[in-house]
Amino acid sequence: MAALVEMLVQLAIQVAVVAVVLQLLYKLAHLVSICMQVALAVAAETGASVLVAEAPRAMIDLNRAPEDIDWGMIAGGPGPARAGPPGSGQTVGGRARSGLGLVPRRLPGEGELWKRPLAYLELEARIAGIHQPYHRCLADTLARLQARWGAALLIDLHSMPPLPARDGAGGAQIVLGDRFGASCHGALVASAFTRLAREGWRAAHNRPYAGGYGLERHAATARGIHALQIEVDRRCYLDAGLSEPGEGFAAVVSLLVEMVRVLAGEVAALGATASSAAGWAQAAE
Repeated sequence: MAALVEMLVQLAIQVAVVAVVLQLLYKLAHLVSICMQVALAVAAETGASVLVAEAPRAMIDLNRAPEDIDWGMIAGGPGPARAGPPGSGQTVGGRARSGLGLVPRRLPGEGELWKRPLAYLELEARIAGIHQPYHRCLADTLARLQARWGAALLIDLHSMPPLPARDGAGGAQIVLGDRFGASCHGALVASAFTRLAREGWRAAHNRPYAGGYGLERHAATARGIHALQIEVDRRCYLDAGLSEPGEGFAAVVSLLVEMVRVLAGEVAALGATASSAAGWAQAAE
């Protein structure tokens, strides 16, 4: 009888743990869904191509390199001695060491996520079934746009937690990241900041978000493919409880619509200039 009671108690604890994890995943997925609504509304107004990551970040973070793995939470894998997919020869990245790798061990404000290790085969399945197709589709889309217009711009849209106030002013509401100038033409970044200042938005540049794996992988400014990360304070478009669309939702969509329209014109101009220069070069040859 004592063994049966102990088993029932353990089962109850396991069920409770599963319930807590599911509630957390639902909360995170719901917030992602609202951010997705912002992106889709902007795309509907501007005609921009949009690629939405529907897999929750807690399952796999598409803004992380596939080798940025916390091997301490993986069961049955090659371990830190190999520290990467078979044959990669990669080492553990800083993000993984801090618990925010390809599959997060924890999330800011939420704490530890998992009670058990993740099977290595499951990790491989997530990379092959989610991470690789997403980035392949994104690369193909950018290449197609660049071929048509001579240049293309990836806007990597993210939601961020509120930032602390600085110098007596409120924290930045928008953070633009261009990997410190490596991923985007300076004229495009300057134009984005001009638009934000004109509309009265508090903005920051590269700090604390300079851009992650998405920008690193897909930006190729020499070939006319630019990438800009935009982080939006979720207080700007969510309600006071940070759980549902708030009064500022329409204002954020309107801001992003105008930014996309302005930047699209400038990207097209960059493409035309590049095409013209290429034409003269060919004529000279």
